[in-house]
Amino acid sequence: MSSFDIDSVRIIGRCFMNFLLRIGNAFVFFIQSLYHCFIPPYYFSNVVRQIIEIGFFSLPIVGLTGVFIGAVIVLQSSLSGILINQEQVVPKLVTITIIKELGPVLISLIMVGKVGSSIAAEIGTMRITEQIDALTTLDINPFKYLIVPRILASVIVFPILTVCADLIGIFGGYVTAVFEFNHNLNIYIKYTAQFFNMYDFIVGLMKATAFGAIISVSSCYYGYHCREGARGVGIATTSTVVISSILIILANYLITLIHA
Repeated sequence: MSSFDIDSVRIIGRCFMNFLLRIGNAFVFFIQSLYHCFIPPYYFSNVVRQIIEIGFFSLPIVGLTGVFIGAVIVLQSSLSGILINQEQVVPKLVTITIIKELGPVLISLIMVGKVGSSIAAEIGTMRITEQIDALTTLDINPFKYLIVPRILASVIVFPILTVCADLIGIFGGYVTAVFEFNHNLNIYIKYTAQFFNMYDFIVGLMKATAFGAIISVSSCYYGYHCREGARGVGIATTSTVVISSILIILANYLITLIHA
């Protein structure tokens, strides 16, 4: 075997081992985070602060996204061709699509950019400025003080944001259908209520909860293991957005497959 082949095998082996090491570190971090979520003490003030930052301050962008999701579905349905009983079909499309798929998925992908990157940058900055080491010196568990509040807040807030997006999205579809395409108001409301499925609604909330956990754990992991100064913060933020988006799409497929 030539020296070139040996070097290639070494590079491939090194990359593979680094990949396995990162997977192992991520799994250990996830188990530690999960463990500390169920073991006191809890910093409830931090949890409340994160609920406000993640949830309340995200309501404007969630509402704006929800309105245009509903409006676009109605526009696409009405402009794509003549549908049989269009006034009956459009409310069904809007309700089922938003509640089951677009609501939780699109809101979570948007929240990756807003919340995930913010958490990764904040914790990453604390890491490179040695604030996390200072917490350990003060006998404060960094997982309890930094990681757990963000995970709990995300798991609590994401379903609530999804419900808001669902309602606002249905309202956006209603406004577009009634005022743009002159659909009958009573018919739209009637068929929206008729096609509202509680099972699909619960599945959507389950997806939102899973997506919130994915985003919070991923962002905390990359921020907590941030290195290389300011450049490392940028890498942690980018990695959070990319990995979280991929995991959200994968989790959405698996949950949909299970509940299909």
